[in-house]
Amino acid sequence: MTTPEITIATPADRDAVVGTLVAAFVRDPILRHLFPNDESYPRHAATFFGDLFDKRVHRSSIWTIGAGASVALWDPPAAPQVAGHPSPDGGAAARYPADVLARVQGYDDAVHAALPAYPFWYLGVLGTHPDSAGRGWGRAVMRAGLARAAADGVPAILETSNPANVELYRRAGWEVIGSLPEPVPTWLMRQPPR
Repeated sequence: MTTPEITIATPADRDAVVGTLVAAFVRDPILRHLFPNDESYPRHAATFFGDLFDKRVHRSSIWTIGAGASVALWDPPAAPQVAGHPSPDGGAAARYPADVLARVQGYDDAVHAALPAYPFWYLGVLGTHPDSAGRGWGRAVMRAGLARAAADGVPAILETSNPANVELYRRAGWEVIGSLPEPVPTWLMRQPPR
């Protein structure tokens, strides 16, 4: 089986990307901390990922494969980091109940306080739809962002709250550079430019 072409997402890819990420993160520790209610998870997660997509799509830093079946949302070093913070203009914040908004902002603030001060490319989200898992597409879209980081001569940074992902990322050349114990154990990882 040949790997489909990796493309940079456009606004037309929004629904496919958001659908993929909602499905991919349904059991993710941090997403379930942020949105613990099974009934409202799909709606709140779609708002969350839609907000992240909207903040990045015009930066040409979202790579997809398989018509959005796997996606990597990156932030370039010149851009302000936008891990999960709802838009101050009302964006996601206007669609969350107060308790959800507090959890999203609390996690975002904790992550941002732990991020390095030097320039880096930030892998904010990497996900593959469960129907397309096991094909290596996640690694492929991740490499597209790593290539941009290498071209800029800066490292890449990510965070994960899924313990199983730490080893997957290590095998892909990432190293743990720190951790956060709360609100959910989270590992910060770095990959130097290659």
